[in-house]
Amino acid sequence: MTVGVPLGELEQLEASSVVRTDQSDAASGGEGFSTGGIARQTLRVFAENKLALVGAGVIVFFVLFCFLGPVFYSTNQADTQEALLYSTQNSPPSLQHLLGTDPAGFDMVGRVMYGGTVSLEVGFAAAGLATVIGVVWGAVSGFFGGWVDALMMRIVDVLLSVPILFLLIVLAVIFKPSLPLLILVIGFVAWLVPARLVRGETLSLRVREYVQAVRVMGGTGRRIVARHIIPNTIGTIVVNATFNVADAILLLAALGFIGLGVPLPATDWGSMLANGVNYALNGYWWEIYPTGLAIVLVVVAFNFVGDALRDAFEVRLQRR
Repeated sequence: MTVGVPLGELEQLEASSVVRTDQSDAASGGEGFSTGGIARQTLRVFAENKLALVGAGVIVFFVLFCFLGPVFYSTNQADTQEALLYSTQNSPPSLQHLLGTDPAGFDMVGRVMYGGTVSLEVGFAAAGLATVIGVVWGAVSGFFGGWVDALMMRIVDVLLSVPILFLLIVLAVIFKPSLPLLILVIGFVAWLVPARLVRGETLSLRVREYVQAVRVMGGTGRRIVARHIIPNTIGTIVVNATFNVADAILLLAALGFIGLGVPLPATDWGSMLANGVNYALNGYWWEIYPTGLAIVLVVVAFNFVGDALRDAFEVRLQRR
C-alpha cells in the first residue's frame, strides 16, 4: 500500500539518497564520508596516477592542437585545385610545409589538425550518444526486471553477437557516409557495453533501503531511476564514457582506412592513414607516421585516464 507523504519530505529523502547509502555502508563495517570528501578523494587518487596525468595532458594538447591550431597555422584544407596550385605533391618537410604535403598537395600539419578535429568530434559525440542510450537502457532494464529485463537484455545480446566492424561496414555501405551519420552509426554499436554495466549496477541498487523507502513514500519508477539509480552509477558511467571515446576514434579510423570515412574534401585520421600507406613504401614517411602517432597517443591517453578514473571511483580506494 502506498503511503501519502508531503512533497517536501520526499524531496529531502531524495536529496539525501547518496548520504543514506554511505550511512548504510558504514553500519555494515565501512566508514561514512561526505560528498565533498568523495570529490577530494577522487581527485587525490587520480593525481597519484602519473600516467593518467600524462594522458590528460596529451588529450588537452591534441584538443588545443586540432581546434585552436588552425587559427595560428592557417592552411587550405578544402580546395584541392588551390592546394595543387600553390604546393607540390608529396613534397618532403620544409620551412614552408613543416611535415611536407600529401598526394593532393595539402599541408600535412594542417591536414593532421583537420583530420583530428573530425576524429575528436566523432569520438566525443558518439561516446556521448552511446553513454546516454546505454545508461537509460540499462537502468530501465535492471530496475523493472522480470520480462522487461529479459527482453531488453536479449536485444543487447543479439546485437553483441554481431561483429562490430562488420555491422559498421554494412551500415556505412547502406547509407551515404557523412559526419552526423558516422556519429549515429558508431554510437549505435557503442551503447551495448554501458547498457550491460549500468544494468548490473542497477540490479544491486534497486534493493537498497533508500530506494525501497522512496517506493513506499509514493515515488514513481521514473523518478527513482532518474533521481537515485542513475546518479549512484556515475562512477561506472564516467569511466566507461572515457573508454568509449577511445573506441569511437578507433572505429572511425578503421572505417576511414577501408574507405568508408567522411567524404572528401573532409578527412579523418583513418582516411589519412589509408592514403599514406600507398606511398609509405616509396619513402614518404611523413604521410603515415604523424597521423599514426596521433591516433596511438590519443587512444592510449584516453585509456590511461579511464584506468585512473576507475581506480578513483573504486569504493575501496575512496575509503583508504
